[in-house]
Amino acid sequence: MMSIRARFTLLYNVILLVTLLAFGAALYGIQASSTLNSLKKDLIYSSDEVAINLVPMLLANPPGLGPYTSADPKTFESLSNAEVIKSLREREIVRVLNAEGELIAAPYGVAEGGLPCSAEGHAALHRGEVWWETTYLDERLLILNRPVMLEGKLSMILQVARPLTERDRSMEALRNTLIASTLLIMVAAVAIGWFFSGYFLKPIQKISQTARQIGEERDFSRRVDYQGPQDEVGQLAVTFNTMLEELEDAYDAKARALEMQREFVADVSHELRTPLTTLRGNLSLLSHQPAVTQEERADIQKDMVDETERMIRLVSALLEQARADSARSTARDVVELPALLEEVVRQAGQMDETRQISLDAPEGLRLLTWRDGLKQVLLILLDNALKYAPGNIEVEAAAVQDRVEIRVRDHGDGIPEEKLTHIFDRFYRGERASGTGFGLGLSIAKSLVEAMGGQLTIESRLGEGSTAIVSLPYEG
Repeated sequence: MMSIRARFTLLYNVILLVTLLAFGAALYGIQASSTLNSLKKDLIYSSDEVAINLVPMLLANPPGLGPYTSADPKTFESLSNAEVIKSLREREIVRVLNAEGELIAAPYGVAEGGLPCSAEGHAALHRGEVWWETTYLDERLLILNRPVMLEGKLSMILQVARPLTERDRSMEALRNTLIASTLLIMVAAVAIGWFFSGYFLKPIQKISQTARQIGEERDFSRRVDYQGPQDEVGQLAVTFNTMLEELEDAYDAKARALEMQREFVADVSHELRTPLTTLRGNLSLLSHQPAVTQEERADIQKDMVDETERMIRLVSALLEQARADSARSTARDVVELPALLEEVVRQAGQMDETRQISLDAPEGLRLLTWRDGLKQVLLILLDNALKYAPGNIEVEAAAVQDRVEIRVRDHGDGIPEEKLTHIFDRFYRGERASGTGFGLGLSIAKSLVEAMGGQLTIESRLGEGSTAIVSLPYEG
């Protein structure tokens, strides 16, 4: 398949060749017409001089009646001494014929006869029309046949001719020059067109090469290095680099998702292994011979029920996590935030009636958000505060510019900085967490908040406590 560079060069040179051929043909035609018209003007001028200086003398002695008959043609010198007549021999071939086409006068002695004239030309002359004719006598001649009319009848014919040899040679030289120059220009144009097409298509070649290397190496960090003007090729390079940035982000996100999936599967396997191992051991005890005592059997059954419920809770937490990850398309409603916070605080207070949870939320705060998702987030945050920190808990809400911030503050020991970076990891649990948790709460809360277009952050200082901050767009 022909490359773009070759097609571009071929098209460019075809257009140039057609242009040169058209220009050469036009120039050749104009030059041919111009030189021929110039010759015709010279011949007309010479025929005028002959008519002025010779025709009156010939008319004074008509053929057959005076000394100047067709049988006795005379020289021009015997008829006139004018300088223009003397110079005719150097410029043109001149003949004077009678109406029948017989020679009656010629310069410098008797000529063999008149110049050729076709039957069609004789007919035109008898009608009083000028007749041009081209013939070959040792060389090509352009002949002007001009009638001399008397009383509406042809009396004499003036023939003035000039060789076309010089003109033909000059036209041949012009033709050869045009052909040679066209060939040279085309050779140069092919080289120049090939060079410039390669130069202008070089960024596209870079794009193609970069794309091929990316496909082979899976390296989406590569970019097209384009330093030229921001024309169509420049815009293509910019667009390609932008696409590479998006592909790099998508590829990295996919890689992170796969890594998280592997970690998630590993963590789930780890979390399920313990209750399953316990269940298998208890089943072995139940089938042990001799049989265990009734009291031991009751303890074993209680352990199996506890471990089964533990697995049910784990599966439920995983389902909650999956719903949080896919909550991007959940419908939003206008939520009156103070009323929702009162409801959440009341329900959280039932988890530990010995703890006090204070609420500070001004009236009129509204959010366009997913109500059930936000409620679940707040319950997770309050549940973590009850588990990890002693003392009272404070819940505050306020509008900050175009967002609403909800803060859940405890007064516990705080979270060390090295652990704070893992606080949202799945299955990550603090040191003081109870044995019933799986470390999925904050991960679920973060996914839900991000699904609602917000952000969840944790601030903590050792010895002072921690604050969970939910930031969501403000409806007003």
